[in-house]
Amino acid sequence: MHFHRRFLQALSALVVALFLANSAALAQTKQPTTVNPTAEAVSEQQMLRELDRVSGRVSIPDRQSATLIQPEGRAWREFHEKTVPAIGTYSILGIIGLLVVFALLRGKIRLSRGMSGIKVLRFNVFERFVHWLTAVSFIILALTGLNIVFGKSLLLPLIGPEAFTTVTQYGKYAHNYLSVPFTLGIVLMILIWIKDNIPNSTDVTWFAQGGGLIGSAHPPSKRFNGGQKVIFWSVVLIGGAIAVSGFLMMFPFYNTTIAGMQLATLVHGIGGIVLTAIIIAHIYIGSVGMEGAFDAMGSGEVDLNWAREHHSLWADEAVRVGSAGARPSAVPAE
Repeated sequence: MHFHRRFLQALSALVVALFLANSAALAQTKQPTTVNPTAEAVSEQQMLRELDRVSGRVSIPDRQSATLIQPEGRAWREFHEKTVPAIGTYSILGIIGLLVVFALLRGKIRLSRGMSGIKVLRFNVFERFVHWLTAVSFIILALTGLNIVFGKSLLLPLIGPEAFTTVTQYGKYAHNYLSVPFTLGIVLMILIWIKDNIPNSTDVTWFAQGGGLIGSAHPPSKRFNGGQKVIFWSVVLIGGAIAVSGFLMMFPFYNTTIAGMQLATLVHGIGGIVLTAIIIAHIYIGSVGMEGAFDAMGSGEVDLNWAREHHSLWADEAVRVGSAGARPSAVPAE
């Protein structure tokens, strides 16, 4: 009896020991002492590469709200926050630098024969109204738009958060409302000036001879020379793209997808920056850079010698029509 009792106790102890050993081995296999939470998990980048988007299901009419993560949005944000400001910096500072070099080397473009004292009508009242409507609107749109791109890094540290908030808020109102007269100005410019801005062989000669900006030659041109035609088409095409993309941003997701909205913001930002750089050069040449040029959009009348040096073909026609009595285009200056 004692032998059987001791045998059963030893056998029971052996079974318990084997059970505990096996449990410990299983626990060690399933729960390693060093925990690596990402060892068997799919990384975020891998998941975004594998899926076009992370989306779910919604019961509301707006099906786009089911998209939780759009991988293209990361690329858009990177481009919008870094690439667009870089393009703006290089474009604007680059054109200003070129104008400084031009002013130092070329100086003010003066009339070789001086003023004649005879005025020629270049732009009537309505044409000047359209020009200044578009110009003033764009200048304010450009300044408020540049604040959106560079304001947080340049203006905010200078004036503080409260003033920056006020400036930006009112700038947003001005940016939205002035988009209407700017667009109207572009439409009117097309209607009244497109016939004079069709490229032709005269423009090729104008560019080949430096347009009177480089060297002393004054190539012949009609009412608008090659350089002015570049300005016109830049305003029409780039300005038109800015206007369309801007209205899409003002009325978001009106028959537009997320990708369409992202494209609209990029077109609006890059187009605005490029056109701003072009207009800076236009403002310089049309004001302090060329003698007598501002009169064209100031009083509407330019000196006859200015017309003959910079728009000889148009000047001859204007004088001929004026002398024939069609309109008083050439009159002595008072």
